[in-house]
Amino acid sequence: MTQTVRGGRRRLDASVPPEYDLPTREPRIESPKTARRVMWAVFGLWVIGFAGALTSIVDVNAPESILRPSAALLTMVFAVALTHRGGGHMRLWLPITAVLVVAAVVLETNLLLASAAAVSAVLSAVWAVMATRPADSVPEALREFGLMLVIALSGTAAVAAWNAPVNYQRFNLLVIAISLVLAISLVWNLGAGLHGLGRQNLAILAGIAAVVLLVLAYSSFVRSHGSDILVDTFSDTVTWMRTNFEGVPRPVEVFIGFPALIVGVSMRSKRREGWWVTVFAVTGTAVLSTSLVTPGAFPTYIALSTLYSAVLGLAVGLVARHYVLRQRSARAARAIEEIVRVEPPRFAALK
Repeated sequence: MTQTVRGGRRRLDASVPPEYDLPTREPRIESPKTARRVMWAVFGLWVIGFAGALTSIVDVNAPESILRPSAALLTMVFAVALTHRGGGHMRLWLPITAVLVVAAVVLETNLLLASAAAVSAVLSAVWAVMATRPADSVPEALREFGLMLVIALSGTAAVAAWNAPVNYQRFNLLVIAISLVLAISLVWNLGAGLHGLGRQNLAILAGIAAVVLLVLAYSSFVRSHGSDILVDTFSDTVTWMRTNFEGVPRPVEVFIGFPALIVGVSMRSKRREGWWVTVFAVTGTAVLSTSLVTPGAFPTYIALSTLYSAVLGLAVGLVARHYVLRQRSARAARAIEEIVRVEPPRFAALK
């Protein structure tokens, strides 16, 4: 008499380690030891450039002659890091960036300085998002959030060090637009196309895109065509907050950019389509990287505004993360054991 094995729920074999779901390019440097040395060298150049660019914000009696070379060094580091992370061609993008920043430092024309500042802002804003990794827990999400802020702040220092004569509103919108286009193209190149998003994720993506367009379009419309009463109300509110709190949270960062990063990196720990939420974090990093482009901006005001935006944006992101990642039912939670999705190491190419 044979015994029939009773059926049960089909569960994933957690003993099999997960693999990255995209092919990656061969390492640029074959020797692991040499690769580590190059990585530490690039990190050291980033620290040197960041420290030099910070002298444009913090008065330490440093010579002004180090400001723009420090910004140029940071821009080169941003180009190397982002090109490597996105799997791009270093021989193409690195010389182009080098020619621009060297020409800006040597010639110091308004057009070159503005272009170099814009490139610094865009590269740092996109790299701050692309350098993140999937976060399966709240502490891991906080770690990625902190890393994003540090990289974006180094871009802020680089833009300030360029001291370029630009119109803030136009410069800000231009950097946001270019950063979004670049980030979307990189994410699309990772194979995270719109296929397979599912109804829920597509609705989340469409909702975030609608909020981005609404906030940016409405803020620009109010500044230029808003009624006197509405403009005065906003101005009085900003003035009251500056008087009492010495800083004003930025709505793009609080409601779009920073929450998108928290939710995006958390979704990426389960599904590759989480990149489509993460990509909208570029709006927050782009706003942050351009916050000191105007020479008349007060560093203390910008620092407190960034702090308030980070705290509020983090709170909004954690709440959104709770509702987006929660299981729809206890039965769905028991039906399958989800394994954590992996990605290449932080300093490795994504493709």
